[in-house]
Amino acid sequence: MLLSEQEILRRQKREELMRMGIEPYPAEEFVVNTYAADIVKNYENNKIDYKHVTMAGRLMGFRIMGSAAFAEFQDSTGRVQLYFRRDDLCPGEDKTLYNTVFKKLLDIGDIIGIQGFVFTTQTGEISVHVQEFKILNKSLRPLPVVKRDEEGNIHDGFTDPELRYRQRYVDLIVNPEVREIFIKRARIITTMRSYFDSNGWLEVETPVLQSIHGGAAARPFETHHNALDTDLFLRIATELHLKRLIVGGFEGVYEFGKLFRNEGMDRTHNPEFTTVELYVAYKDYLWMMRMTEQVLEQVAIAVNGTPVAKFGETELDFTGPYPRLSITDAIKQYTGLDVETLDENAIREQCRAWGMEVSESMGKGKLIDEIFGEKVEENIIQPTFIIDHPVEMSPLTKKHRTKKGMVERFELFVNGREIANAYSELNDPLEQRERFEDQLKLKERGDDEAMEMDDDFLRSLEYGMPPSSGIGIGIDRLTMLLTNNTSIQEVIFFPQMRPERRVEIAKELDYINAGVPAAWVPALQKMNILTIEQLKAANPNKIFNDLGGMRKKLKIEEKMPLLDDIKAWIA
Repeated sequence: MLLSEQEILRRQKREELMRMGIEPYPAEEFVVNTYAADIVKNYENNKIDYKHVTMAGRLMGFRIMGSAAFAEFQDSTGRVQLYFRRDDLCPGEDKTLYNTVFKKLLDIGDIIGIQGFVFTTQTGEISVHVQEFKILNKSLRPLPVVKRDEEGNIHDGFTDPELRYRQRYVDLIVNPEVREIFIKRARIITTMRSYFDSNGWLEVETPVLQSIHGGAAARPFETHHNALDTDLFLRIATELHLKRLIVGGFEGVYEFGKLFRNEGMDRTHNPEFTTVELYVAYKDYLWMMRMTEQVLEQVAIAVNGTPVAKFGETELDFTGPYPRLSITDAIKQYTGLDVETLDENAIREQCRAWGMEVSESMGKGKLIDEIFGEKVEENIIQPTFIIDHPVEMSPLTKKHRTKKGMVERFELFVNGREIANAYSELNDPLEQRERFEDQLKLKERGDDEAMEMDDDFLRSLEYGMPPSSGIGIGIDRLTMLLTNNTSIQEVIFFPQMRPERRVEIAKELDYINAGVPAAWVPALQKMNILTIEQLKAANPNKIFNDLGGMRKKLKIEEKMPLLDDIKAWIA
């Protein structure tokens, strides 16, 4: 493995620390009593409490001025300035701790523990005067240098999404605002959990590996269990197992969990995503709409201090009640098409006339769903319940009590995206079997998202499930809305990505074949030009300038190549 000059230097510093008897990775506990955010917020109003502080965190910058220095220090809560003075750290004759360890062997990114007291500098900046420090971790890779001006504007930031998502650990270190997204995400879940618990509903866990994928219309991931010699699926929903628990006698159950769907990826879809599903006995979808309004208003306030969330230039108001609009009325309102009066073939022909891709495998319900997604949902900005869907779209939902051919279902849409899906749950086992059989017919027509027959679930219904309502809420999409993010990858710590392409480091012969004299190959490698692709993409003027410095550093006796020679290497 070829290392950059910085990586080599940091490894040498690690070795030097160990030669000095300083363990760069100590095992013992370091007790912390103060955090950066607490100091910044409270010091001016309560200085007496900050006479003796111990803190641990990462060095993010240095300003060394001879026998004194300032450093930027970052812990889990934020940043604060540190002040180091040689004679305070080294009161005796031996100044090694400051002159060698601090000035020469510490780097940006190193983790240290400090003891000292808080004061205000002559320029008015709250700082920690360090009286003792201890190395807690020697960082072997340099962090990206993110520059911020006095107004807080970022320059040379770590902004490449590919790198940020692959190396989220680096993203969290150098982009503190990213940390706040995930703190808010956790607050969303905590607030929901508190609301559900306060109503006496039980948090449960259900299987991730399932022999039958059900509870949603989606394509599953498949795997094989060797010991049982059986094929299994990663769950696409938690619904059918949670309903079994309602059959078993729990009045309310919920689960926060990962779901997995082997489908496309875009700015609002990740194959692995998080939902909460809740099922409550003796309720219907009308009750569930009122509950949803209450919980989302509480969540919005918990996250941002107000039920109104800023998303781009739009203000989204989560204060209930939300408008209610049937899916057929919504289609009629935004397209003029009355799908209730048309049969399947007429709807399919209209879809094709609009240029939509539809197939013979799609039933009437699927076609209506496609029209809604293509023509309507982007127009629904404020929280709105889309209610009363066709029965073909909802195989697990109770038929509408007054509207023939419809079911008691709602989807909550916000800013053009579905956030929640809920039903009055179908609990007639014989009708449920018929619905599953209809799904099998769709599968025979080529619909690979149609549901399977689940005989055990049907058996549970035959023991009797009370009238119930259930809901699924997408945590990722809700987090996007409440943190003003347009990409789902921004609100998932480690989003799914293509495997990282391993770069084949060029050999000396590869450089020579590209026209580089052998004497200059080590210099290019030290300049971190490790592949011929990097060489071809490099700026010849920059290579020319950098080679001059590297020639002196490596004591290369060869005459400097001409700029035209370097352009020939790159051509």
